[in-house]
Amino acid sequence: MITLWVAAGALSAAAAVIILLRAAGAASNAGSSDPTLEVYRRQLKELDALADSGLIDKTEHATAKVEASRRLLGAADQAFAPWTAPTAQRPWVGAIIALAGASALALYLLVGSPAFRDQPMAGRIAHWRSAPPAGLSAPEMVAVLKQVTAQRQDPEGFRYLALAEVQSENLSGAARALRRAIVLAPQRSDLWEMLGEVLVMQANGQEAGAAQNAFQEALKRDPKSMTARFHLARGKDQAGDRDGAVAILRAMQSELPPSDPRRQDLEQSIKEVLSPHLAQPSASPASGGDQMGVIRNMVAGLAEKLKANPDDPEGWVRLVRSYAVLGDTSARDAALAQARGRYRGRADIMSQLDAASKAEAMK
Repeated sequence: MITLWVAAGALSAAAAVIILLRAAGAASNAGSSDPTLEVYRRQLKELDALADSGLIDKTEHATAKVEASRRLLGAADQAFAPWTAPTAQRPWVGAIIALAGASALALYLLVGSPAFRDQPMAGRIAHWRSAPPAGLSAPEMVAVLKQVTAQRQDPEGFRYLALAEVQSENLSGAARALRRAIVLAPQRSDLWEMLGEVLVMQANGQEAGAAQNAFQEALKRDPKSMTARFHLARGKDQAGDRDGAVAILRAMQSELPPSDPRRQDLEQSIKEVLSPHLAQPSASPASGGDQMGVIRNMVAGLAEKLKANPDDPEGWVRLVRSYAVLGDTSARDAALAQARGRYRGRADIMSQLDAASKAEAMK
């Protein structure tokens, strides 16, 4: 490391000397005339050219020409003296440059880590891959999963990559990962649903055409998909088709048992679609919708899937994380207890569940 610093110091000194020599040469060749005079002369010529081509009228041309001539005469009346540093000051300039370099080196030796080895990206990723996933940040997990998916073309790996990209607030990266997963597993409706949700987030809650197409694809593969149908209803509402939106929501509601909590969320969504039109018949349809209602529906749908098919470790991790993000600690703890009881002998799943339970709640 000391060798590196000696080399860096020598290169810095050489660069400083070159800069000073070039600056001194420029000062000595500055000439005896003020370069601004040529600028004003050129400006006068350009004004005449603009007037000849009809781009400015005569009054504007005359006013601008008088102002440029005044500046030209003012610059010509001033004595021009090219700047150069006095000979007595030059040693001080060199001393200040040397002091700045020496101070930087001393500060680094005092508070830095000169003996610390370099950390190339490949080595960092190798370390992260050997570390428990629960201890990795979202960007670190993205780096690991990018390497994993490059080595092993697995749709599940790309799905995890998309989740990590979302946590890293890189929605475009999440959309790319999901599209790659869909190429590998085009029949998975959950991948189409996730892609649609990411595209909605990219559009700040608007059900854009690409998102609606993704939800349509999800519905082709799973006609009962609550998530896809809900977003398609929101898309109709935002497009002004209130009746179409309400029809989808009521059909979804009729398929749920009376005790299903999602019925209340759907009822609230129906009221939100209808209320603006009931209060103001001429107003445009609601464009935002209930974002928290969407999230609650997603989580409730996942919980229902786990009731029907509880042997889904990835689903339990997602459910625990979702409850944690929503701030529903009681539901999070209940889901976590069920998952721990089911996967007590799986250390990898247990670590993922613990990490999911510590996800930060939305504010």
